[in-house]
Amino acid sequence: MKKLFFSIIFLLFATCLLAQEQQKEFPKPKHMQPGHTEFWQPQPAVVTPGDGHSAPSDAIVLFDGSGLDEWTGPKGAAPGWKVEGGVVTVVPGTGEIQTKRVFGDFQLHIEWREPVGLTGESQDRGNSGVYLQGLYEIQVLDSYDNPTYVSGSAGSIYKQHAPLVNAMRPQGEWNVYDIIFEAPTFKKDGTFRTYPHVTVLHNGVLIQNHTEILGTTEYVGFPKQREHGDGPIILQDHGNPVSFRNIWIREL
Repeated sequence: MKKLFFSIIFLLFATCLLAQEQQKEFPKPKHMQPGHTEFWQPQPAVVTPGDGHSAPSDAIVLFDGSGLDEWTGPKGAAPGWKVEGGVVTVVPGTGEIQTKRVFGDFQLHIEWREPVGLTGESQDRGNSGVYLQGLYEIQVLDSYDNPTYVSGSAGSIYKQHAPLVNAMRPQGEWNVYDIIFEAPTFKKDGTFRTYPHVTVLHNGVLIQNHTEILGTTEYVGFPKQREHGDGPIILQDHGNPVSFRNIWIREL
């Protein structure tokens, strides 16, 4: 009987404590004001945008039509391409040209044109390329009414990823690539820790959307992962008189 009595007392006591705990007032969340989520520093740097023909104020101008001072030919030789009328054109057989400067992450703007009257089919019509860090090719090709393997068409990451769409203009008209590149990082064994990624707009149309680059551009075989630092922009001589103009880059 005593045990039952003490049990009832204990239960009553516990019930009272629980009731007191439930009635206890805790601080309520403070009312949010707009200013709680506003920050003012640091202010972004002011950049004057280009007008379609001029580069943004923080860009490095790689070619403005006046000469190839920012470029070199094979093995450090003078570039063999022709500069005329504000345009630089491949002279077949003279070899690639590449920037003297090297880059990591960047935004690249480049305009290119296929000459009128080019004949040939598939890869034999207007072939060139833009190499990022000297290793990863964005294909340049006359893909207007010219079927080829899709991983080799204009705007492809050559032999890796086809473009989302074909935004090519006809021969004689200027095409525009706007390229945003994120450089890879590497593990101690030289393989990718983070893969390189690229976003490409072709004539204002998204054709590569933060696409993962699998490795170096290879004509035969699969891409390779090779440790490297910053690298140049290379324009390819593939035996076709492709023209380029208005080339600028912003380091990110």
